Amino acid sequence: MTTHALDRSAGVERFGYRQELQRSLSFRDLVTYGLIFMVPIAPFGIFGSVFQAASGMVALAYLLGMAAMMVTASSYGVMVRAYPTAGSVYSYAGRAIAPWFGFLSGWTILLDYTLIPGLLSLVAAVSMTAVVPSVPVWVWIVVFVVVNAGINLTGIRSTRRTNTIALVGALAVLGLFIVAAVMALASGAGRGFSWEPLFSGTQFRAGTILTAMSVCMLSFLGFDAMSTLAEDVKGGPRQVSRGMIAALGIIGVLFVVQSFLAALLVPAPDALIADGDPGGTAFYDAARVAAGPWLATVTALATALAWGLSNNMVAQVATSRLLYAMARDRQLPGFLAKVSVSRSVPVNGILLTAAVSLVLGLSMAVRADGITVLASLVNFGALLSFIVVHLSVLARGLRKDRPRVAGWFRCWALPVAGVVILVAVIVNANALAQTVGFVWLGVGVLVLAWLAATGRAPRLSGIGGAGADADHLAGHRG
Repeated sequence: MTTHALDRSAGVERFGYRQELQRSLSFRDLVTYGLIFMVPIAPFGIFGSVFQAASGMVALAYLLGMAAMMVTASSYGVMVRAYPTAGSVYSYAGRAIAPWFGFLSGWTILLDYTLIPGLLSLVAAVSMTAVVPSVPVWVWIVVFVVVNAGINLTGIRSTRRTNTIALVGALAVLGLFIVAAVMALASGAGRGFSWEPLFSGTQFRAGTILTAMSVCMLSFLGFDAMSTLAEDVKGGPRQVSRGMIAALGIIGVLFVVQSFLAALLVPAPDALIADGDPGGTAFYDAARVAAGPWLATVTALATALAWGLSNNMVAQVATSRLLYAMARDRQLPGFLAKVSVSRSVPVNGILLTAAVSLVLGLSMAVRADGITVLASLVNFGALLSFIVVHLSVLARGLRKDRPRVAGWFRCWALPVAGVVILVAVIVNANALAQTVGFVWLGVGVLVLAWLAATGRAPRLSGIGGAGADADHLAGHRG
């Protein structure tokens, strides 16, 4: 039997589920989804924060961040081929380690997925207020949330078409900036060519770079959400694994290039390192040096639309799929497992995600540090979930009665390296995020205890039955 046939035969039906979501996404659609979620121009919005944290070596932070995410993507690829369901880390940990561990993993990543749409709406609203001062922040938040929910409710095909248009627009603005920046540097603008954005012997400290990585990881969040589309993509889980690597490689190169050029054009780099970027305008200031006020306005507007519409849209899709997967396993209220027959989308999951985004966005809009707080929490939840994925791969490898999913390098060396890197990043992360993140995990433990006491202890469909056969089948594909 061929590998492709094996992938097809190891569908969700073998885990005790029905295939309710329509497989309508191609490999190109999947990569587009990942690029949109990560946003090709994501560094525009947080460039100043990463620059300060990295002591100017912003391109190095993005380069190492891409390497760390590539290692994590490898483990996601192993697990999505073994368990091709929509639950992502929730399903992987639950099946590879234990159902209760899967619940806690799903609970942890909910902190990431549930907060991301609210964060994106808030960032975009603040950016739009800078462009159109007469419209208050809360109005833009409502607009972004409602528009995204409306498009997602019409079906995954509408989301796909909108994604393609948004990606083309973001790449066009990025290309415009790159050309303008290169021409400006060639004409003597900025501080001239230097390798300092990649490495500075006088500024380099391991702790400094790890802290910067904990900030810039926000730009990479989204490749993992591609795993939630395992039941939407044509060709099965093999395509998801390939799509993650492709999207990360493309986006990583774009991040390094744009941050490198912007770092050379920043008007006052020493002041940015010392005082930070409270207004969030560091990248736009660099664009102004490159080509004038018009480019600063274009890049600011592009950031608002990318974060508030395209990125927010796919974030809602990923969150609704996670809610759907946990609800059909009775770990969340059953109404979240409802799928529209005509549009093949988890309707209630989308509506709940929109409601939470609206409440979070509006409540954080009145805080001066609202964006910082949300961003820190999102990063912390994501990094913990990435560690769990690596642990899930290692747990499968320790089962001597099961064939190996892939070679020793992907099943042992890379997961161990991934855990070490991510733990180091978490240790150097924001203290508030660490506190709230572990409090959220503690609440998850209480919820787990309540589920067990009420006879709803975590149990994934197919474990010990058809799912075991699929697990064994998946083990021969490496």
